[in-house]
Amino acid sequence: MAIGTGIFLIAVGAILAFALNESVDAVNLYLVGWILMGAGLLAVIISLIVNAQNRKRTTVTEQRSTTAPQQQGGQVSERREDTGPAV
Repeated sequence: MAIGTGIFLIAVGAILAFALNESVDAVNLYLVGWILMGAGLLAVIISLIVNAQNRKRTTVTEQRSTTAPQQQGGQVSERREDTGPAV
């Protein structure tokens, strides 16, 4: 959702900065457009970083072996692999 909001801010900022020929006495629309584009770019970058951090995965491999079919015990080995984001 943050990526969409960032793209929306970039689009509105570009319209204000480049497409409008209107002027308002109290507000510089050109500057407001550039500020909105900067905020949108920042929102997109932050959301991509946060999403990349949430992609951490853990893989668990478990092996069981018994020495004889009658026995309930045996040996259990477990291996965990933590893989971080591929950046």
